Parts: sequence; C-alpha cells; structure tokens
Amino acid sequence: IDIPVINSGVDGDTSTQALFRIYSDVLSKDPLLVIIEFEENDFLRGVPVDKIAANIESMIKQARDAEAMVALVELSTRNIMKSYSRVIRELAKRYNCILIPAILDKIIADPSLKSDFVHPNAQGYKVIAERVYRRIRPVLNRNIILRQQVHRP
Repeated sequence: IDIPVINSGVDGDTSTQALFRIYSDVLSKDPLLVIIEFEENDFLRGVPVDKIAANIESMIKQARDAEAMVALVELSTRNIMKSYSRVIRELAKRYNCILIPAILDKIIADPSLKSDFVHPNAQGYKVIAERVYRRIRPVLNRNIILRQQVHRP
C-alpha cells in the first residue's frame, strides 16, 4: 500500500498490556486504521475471555473516538480457542469492524509456513499479510480519500 504502516505490536503482549499503551503507541500517531490482534498470549496466560473482550472493546472505542477504522484479527482456527473466536466475531459485528477471520488457518498445520511449533516463518507472514490486505483493501482507499477531504487545511 502507498501509506505508512506502523507496527506497534510488542512480542508477548497481552490485551491488558496493549490497552495501557494504545494511546501512546498507536492513537497518538493519528492512524487511519488500527488492526487489533490479541488472543494467543492471553490464552497462554489463562486470561478469562470476558477480560479479553472488555480490553478489546475498550481499544475499539478508543480507536473510534480517534476517528480510526478498526480491523479485528481472529487467530482461532476451528476448535482451537473457539471461545476467543466467538468474542472477536461478536465485537466485529457489534462495532462494524473489519473482520480478518482465521488468520492462521492452514498456516498452523503447515510446517513449511512455520519457524517453530507455533510461529509463522517469512512465507507464513507473507500469507498473513495477503489475508489482511485482502480484507482491508475494499475500505482503505475509500477512507483515505474521505479522510484527506476532512483533514484538508
């Protein structure tokens, strides 16, 4: 894409940690789009699903207050972390967010797309990037033009 992309993700972060830094690390940069992806680290640390939902809902509201579009990434594939998947889908529907479903589908089971048991390798991340782009592309260009008109000096 022809606009800057800033990765504010922190390796190992949970939704609670991200909630504390969303303004300073993300929203203070006046983003057009905020992509929210939290499930795995919360899941591994046993964070209750309702707590994750509340954290993500708060991030969505803050992003919307900052006039940013929101995309929610669903990590879950099939039966793995099913309750987390349900939360992501419900929040996407409730707040009319872009949903990027089952981002790890077929990656998690393909050793040629992973660097270890869980993490994608460069080719796996390329697949992820393509999936994200495919979902955000339809609304991205339209909103870039709209935002330029609104923020024109």
